[in-house]
Amino acid sequence: MATDEPNVSIGDVSHSTFAIGSHAHAESHHGTAVPRDPAAEELLKAVRELRADLTRMRASEETAALDTALAETEDEITSTGQAGPSRLDRLRQLLHDSQALVGLVASAGAVAGLLGM
Repeated sequence: MATDEPNVSIGDVSHSTFAIGSHAHAESHHGTAVPRDPAAEELLKAVRELRADLTRMRASEETAALDTALAETEDEITSTGQAGPSRLDRLRQLLHDSQALVGLVASAGAVAGLLGM
């Protein structure tokens, strides 16, 4: 049985963008960063510095809770371009509860300052 239809074969299309048809349009945004305003960018940098500093401190429940909140904040800023108000309130509370830590680590003071503490 012969046919005049062309054969089309599509292999692995993961992480690909394509369009089919005479008026089709394909646009790819794979690997593009979420835009962040300067304040979110500054907070992200400070959060990363504080997380790095926490690894050099003696582990405690307090530092573990703070690191978890910082990791969640980092993920949220990276994926959405900002940290929501409830996330920022949680960080403020943890930093407030960790005043001794804030006094010892300059990066904690930087994050606290960016949160308006």
